[in-house]
Amino acid sequence: MTKTLGIACVILAGSAAGALAQDLAAGESSFKKCLPCHRVGADAKNLVGPLLNGLEGRKSGTIEGYNYTEANKNSGITWSEDTFKEYIIDPRAKIPGTKMVFAGIKNEKERADLWAYLKQFDATGNKK
Repeated sequence: MTKTLGIACVILAGSAAGALAQDLAAGESSFKKCLPCHRVGADAKNLVGPLLNGLEGRKSGTIEGYNYTEANKNSGITWSEDTFKEYIIDPRAKIPGTKMVFAGIKNEKERADLWAYLKQFDATGNKK
């Protein structure tokens, strides 16, 4: 019985790791939609939009060197999985007055995969 339980745990752990890697790969693929305006990683710089390193836990409108709208600076948003997933459905509905022009991502799984990809980057652009 213990041996069977141990094998089941190993299989579950392996399949969870595979699912996570798949989600990150799907998130990286989804991020290609963001590349015209945003970057992540060690070499990331502000472009048309701000760099997205260290997004989790960061207050909206606070990346140094990026010219945010007052709407973003005063939104009161601290980025988390929930706020990001709500925002990315329709950015202009979540933050009226934002200059982000993006149709949004309506698919729930794609939003989750994109968040998983983004949250792995710390404020310096290194993967956590």
